[in-house]
Order: sequence, then structure tokens, then C-alpha cells
Amino acid sequence: MERLCVILLLVSKTLMVNAQFNGFNCDANFHSRFPAERDISVYCGVQTITLKINFCPVLFSGYTDTDLALNGRHGDAHCRGFINNNTFPTVVLFSISLSTLEACGNSLVVSTAQGPNAYGNLSLVQIGNIAGYIDTPDPPTVISYLPGLLYKFSCSYPLEYLVNNTQLASSAAAISVKDSNGTFVSTLNLLLYNDSTYVHHLAIPVSGLTLKTRVFAAVKATNLDRRWNVLMDYCYTTPSGNPNDELRYDLFFGCDKDPQTTVFENGKSQMGRFSFEVFRFVKHKNQKMSTVFLHCVTKLCRSDDCPLLLPVRMAA
Repeated sequence: MERLCVILLLVSKTLMVNAQFNGFNCDANFHSRFPAERDISVYCGVQTITLKINFCPVLFSGYTDTDLALNGRHGDAHCRGFINNNTFPTVVLFSISLSTLEACGNSLVVSTAQGPNAYGNLSLVQIGNIAGYIDTPDPPTVISYLPGLLYKFSCSYPLEYLVNNTQLASSAAAISVKDSNGTFVSTLNLLLYNDSTYVHHLAIPVSGLTLKTRVFAAVKATNLDRRWNVLMDYCYTTPSGNPNDELRYDLFFGCDKDPQTTVFENGKSQMGRFSFEVFRFVKHKNQKMSTVFLHCVTKLCRSDDCPLLLPVRMAA
């Protein structure tokens, strides 16, 4: 008789699990468990951070999707996720905008340390770390038979990049900059303009630009959270598209700059501006066209941090 009771209890438990998953894309054979570390996925984007939480173990633990909230903000509907039942398993999605990440209690910490920059030179390098958590509410009782769920997440963003993604051709120089993948680097562009107003992009004649033509260049951020400013750390040129070419000519590096280069704005907005005169590499003396590739090692910094990262003479 005792053995029969045990069998009945097991059957009863199986029926309860199947009913609990009713209506959601869950499999009782795989999801009849409490949440684990693998149940959360974090996607660190340029404008948003997306979190995906496997909803099935949450459901098994006795909670609903409305019980999950960012950083304990259970009373704010904007800090809750939403169900996506079109996937297997069903997930709860959270989307965090980087422009308003503090609204639901997420934190941004920028750390600064001496280390190699994007080019390899020693410099003050910054990393932005965004962190937070998703949890379930504590019951208004002394004890609870439900487990407390806690999902921690973080996204780290390096704040220095090698930017090179535009092209200029002249009778003695061709400046080319190539886009590269990264975190925020996709928001940065190296643009060329024809005068100091920085309104009209440089128009290149078929015959190219003559030597000593003044070119106005800018590293500009687009679709980037306004908390970040652009700070150009090192702009230089090479005769090839390889930014590590041993032959290079520096336009400016820290306080040192080429006599024909002028830095107009740096670290004060989302646009760094400078100008230089078109030149040729002597190694191209037997060619009709000299090729010059422009590269800029660029930092992103908060407005309060930028003056600390600027060389003294450029900050004046």
C-alpha cells in the first residue's frame, strides 16, 4: 500500500508540471528546474543592452514575467521585461537604452589605468562598465517557500579605437580610412571637409588636389549617447593601408604636432577637428600619385574626464 502511494505522488507531480507550462514554449523534461547561469544572455550594443532570460525555469520557480524587474524596481512598469513566446524556450526580454540607463538603477563606472592604447603606445586608457541585476520581489512575510531569483549582468566597453574610414585622392596624396568592427567604433567616422566651417564635405577634382592644399578633417560620433565626447589622442599617416606600417608621419601625438597641422577642437564635443596640408611621401617619387592613409587613435570620454586626458598644451 505504501508503494502505491509513492507512485500516485509521482504521477501527481508530473501532471502539475505539465499544467504549469501550459501556454508557453517550455519542455517539462528540460525546464523542470530552478534557474541557472546559462538562462540569461547579454547583448552589449552601441545604443541598447538587450537581456534575454529563459522564462521556463522562472515559471517553474513559481513566478510570472511581471515578477522580474531591473535592480529591484518592481513598482515601475518601465523596468520590467516583456514575454516573447515566439521562441523556444519562451524568453523575457529587457531592453536598456544607454542614454537612460540610470532610470532603472543600472550603474556606469569608468575606470582609468595606464596601459597600451589602440596603437600600442602607453597612455591613459579608459573602460566603461555598465552593470545591474534582475530579481524577484521579497514577499511581505517572515518566510517564503519560493526561491529568490537574481540575475546579474554587466557590459564592458573599451573607450579607445583606431578610426580610419574615408578616402581622399589628390595629385600627390590619397587619404584612405577603413571602417573596422568594435563596440562604439561603428559610431565614429573620420570625415574630410573643404573649409573651416566643417559644413561641406571635401569635393575632390578628377585631377586630384595639389600639394599644400589645406584639408580639414574631423573625427565625428553619430548616434552615440550624448554623455561621451570625442578626444583624438594620436593622428598619423602611412603610405599604405596598414596602420602598423613602420614608415609613418605623425600629424599630432599628445603635445607634439606637425608645424602644418592645427587642432581646432578636441575633447569638448562629439566632434574632434583639425587640419593639415596635403603632402607626398618621398618613396612615391617615381609614381604619378602618392598614397597617404590617415589614421586616428580616438578616445571616448565623459565631459568631466576629458580635460584630465588631454595633453596640457592642447587643453589650453
